[in-house]
Amino acid sequence: MAMIVSEPAGAVIALDFDGTLSPIVADPSAAWIHPAAPAALIRLAEHVARIVVITGRPPSTAIALGDTPDGPDLIDVPGLLILGHYGLERWEGGQLSAPPAPAGLDLVRNELPALIAALGPAADGVKIEDKGRAVAVHTRNCADPDGTLEALREPVALLAGRAELVVEPGRKVLELRGPGMDKGRALREVLAEVSARSVMFIGDDLGDLAAFAAVIEADIPGVRVCSGSAEVAELAESADVVVDGPPGVVALLEALHKSMTSRDQ
Repeated sequence: MAMIVSEPAGAVIALDFDGTLSPIVADPSAAWIHPAAPAALIRLAEHVARIVVITGRPPSTAIALGDTPDGPDLIDVPGLLILGHYGLERWEGGQLSAPPAPAGLDLVRNELPALIAALGPAADGVKIEDKGRAVAVHTRNCADPDGTLEALREPVALLAGRAELVVEPGRKVLELRGPGMDKGRALREVLAEVSARSVMFIGDDLGDLAAFAAVIEADIPGVRVCSGSAEVAELAESADVVVDGPPGVVALLEALHKSMTSRDQ
């Protein structure tokens, strides 16, 4: 943390979206950003090398959910880089670049509903989220979310194998997506791109462990922050700092900015 504060111009602040900048909710389409988060990121952007959002969502979804009823929106953060689908999609300055979607997703879309229905009553409440370049299966609204998730692991893994996709597990969710990219690789590429001298990554879910590993492997000072919850103990155990969900993330960002500005006075 000291290096980030003392030399902010060389720092990259990277964050997940769901569970980090926005709360985890039953309906993923209602996961609006914490209302104070954009303003906190805007203030930090004045000092650091880069603000990066690395998410499993498409960048367009993060932008839409980054709107606030009052005040600035996520899209107003100067120099913001959004890496969607774990880094496969890149949004910067209003421009989006991305490779073609995996062909195997068509097989998943065709067969996943029947696979879920085969669970019988246990599947009541399962939600399929089509992200365009990935398909996620949510069990949060089921009577037994963990039990249903466990029952789906093997058949979903078999379907993913046939479709030449990988399965990304998360908080009450299994996501089928293309191989070859994760948040760790995405973060490493950004650090190299800007010749970063320090890095902070803030996340909340299993997919963020790869980014935590990238922070450790980078030959620069780094801080791993967990947006804490009772659902993902692994991330908290690997973190340097644990905060209390999105409100704690915002408080940390504000404290970081205060430390930077106090040093300059």
